[in-house]
Amino acid sequence: MGRQVETIRAIGLDYGSKTVGVAVTDEIGLTAVSLEIIRREKENHLRKTCARIEEIIAERKIDTIVVGLPLNMNGNEGDRAAKAREFADMLSRRTGIEPVMVDERLTTVEADEIIRLTGNHKKDRKGHIDSMAAAIILEDYLNMRRNEHGKDQI
Repeated sequence: MGRQVETIRAIGLDYGSKTVGVAVTDEIGLTAVSLEIIRREKENHLRKTCARIEEIIAERKIDTIVVGLPLNMNGNEGDRAAKAREFADMLSRRTGIEPVMVDERLTTVEADEIIRLTGNHKKDRKGHIDSMAAAIILEDYLNMRRNEHGKDQI
């Protein structure tokens, strides 16, 4: 008898002051794939951002929302973390899905390094960093699930 494998459909979000990087799980929920960057003019203009995220959730039948939590290097929460939590709360109210917050320290640095190693020029990297950071945040979440539930329980 084989073990039952739990498949999730998740979206990972890297919330920033003017952009939200977006990543999703692949078709079988094993890896994170960079999807897009949602841009806005002002930080508090989130209506279109939330609407686009809701579209992605509906199109891809998402059941898990993962939001990066930008902790300070000492592990404390500052202003950016509070804004990320407010954003997650707004998404929860709009979608009915309770977001999971994941420590995102150094994900932007890691994303920049990955993109640099692929040979992209510095000017081209800026347009991809946020969605790559979202993929790293989502991948971290998937790895945490694997560690908690065992490799056959993903």
